[in-house]
Amino acid sequence: MSQRMEEKPRLSGMKGFTVVWLGQIVSVLASGMTQFALSLWIYDQTKSAMAFAGMQVAYIVPFLAMSLVAGVWVDRYNRKLMMMVSDLTAALGTVLVLILYGLDVMEFWHLYVVSALIGIGNTFQWPAYSAAISTMVPKEQYGRANGLMSVMEAGPGVFAPIMAGALLPVIGFKGILLIDIVTFFFAIGALLIVHIPQPDMTVEGQQKSGNIWTEAWYGFQYIFQRRSLLGLQLIFLFGNLFSGIVFTVWTPMVLARTGSNELIYGTVQSTMAIGGLAGGIIMSAWGGFKRRVHGVLLGWMFTGFGAAFLGIGRGLGIWIPAAIATSIVSALINTSNQAIWQSKVAPDLQGRVFSARRLIAWFTNPISPLIAGALADYVLEPAMVDGSGLSELFGWLVGSGPGAGMGLLVVFSSLAAGLIGLSGYFIPAIRNAEDLLPDTTSWRRWLRLKVRQSKQPDD
Repeated sequence: MSQRMEEKPRLSGMKGFTVVWLGQIVSVLASGMTQFALSLWIYDQTKSAMAFAGMQVAYIVPFLAMSLVAGVWVDRYNRKLMMMVSDLTAALGTVLVLILYGLDVMEFWHLYVVSALIGIGNTFQWPAYSAAISTMVPKEQYGRANGLMSVMEAGPGVFAPIMAGALLPVIGFKGILLIDIVTFFFAIGALLIVHIPQPDMTVEGQQKSGNIWTEAWYGFQYIFQRRSLLGLQLIFLFGNLFSGIVFTVWTPMVLARTGSNELIYGTVQSTMAIGGLAGGIIMSAWGGFKRRVHGVLLGWMFTGFGAAFLGIGRGLGIWIPAAIATSIVSALINTSNQAIWQSKVAPDLQGRVFSARRLIAWFTNPISPLIAGALADYVLEPAMVDGSGLSELFGWLVGSGPGAGMGLLVVFSSLAAGLIGLSGYFIPAIRNAEDLLPDTTSWRRWLRLKVRQSKQPDD
């Protein structure tokens, strides 16, 4: 008597997400080792800081351009497939580097092409993974899942340079590239053995379908039409503006104050990376405040006011605790905000909405360095060195001499970022965002019923 064999169900839920996360963190760590090795190679070939800047531009330009449509594709097509596209594109870029290096024909401009290719692939990663969490993980686990994503973002910054530095003398540049390529298959294999549900189509999702540009623009419309979501996004827009100024000048500030002491600078930077990793681990275990908006607003306040001590400090005694306080809370901010958006935006709309959200938040990325550089080089540094009135007014706070002007800029910008977080408590649309916006889970059944009814033929 024959018995029908049933297909073994794939992993799902938090277990399934953890498997995907493990595959990704192994791959991201190996990619961080490759990036470290490539940085050494390109500097050895060019001895030029502009070469590094060119790689960043080659990455970010196609990344931002593709973001306009990546979210739409994430909503339209299978999200697991979109994750695989991201991994496969990055793997292809690494294979190209290995071939060019192996044939001894690689030049630094080749890396610009590879950077552009990786930028295009990574455009799909964040909206696809963010949206997948909403369908894989119960709402009460959003904080933990996003905490694990923070660990994945911060961890390679701590361990990749150490591992690459130890392995390069043993296995060489080719060996690092081969490890990176192999780990991409770990990431893809993890995706193959888990179940990532596709979201139910909502009435709103059906009504807003159209050509790709219409759907891409709808991501912005969705945010603009909801004051609470727009208010939260403005917190990040202006918070990123001021924090971007801080992290543009804090590196030259530390070097200027220490006479270009690379050991002190490296210690502070490593401390910041470790703080970010610790924050992600804490969030993955804790999950954050039950009321997520407190994680966003209190987080911005704490990290802003804490970062002010980076400008006040003149040595490791203050810089290390300030770096830890600033970086450890970043996971609380990002995971709390992510959980709000995942629970308030319908899953079948999250790809395009999250892409629009990222473009709005990243709008300040090219602006902050310009403001910071101009104020530091042409206004505050000269003013704090020559004994002017500004030096007499704030010398007690940040001292004088090289780096003092940048320190003052760090203090003011950090306080402004903290005040941005505080301002959210005075705006009801932001403070009460979780009450004003309905959860997607509370109306999903009703929307699914309406969609089914709309598909039935008329009598």
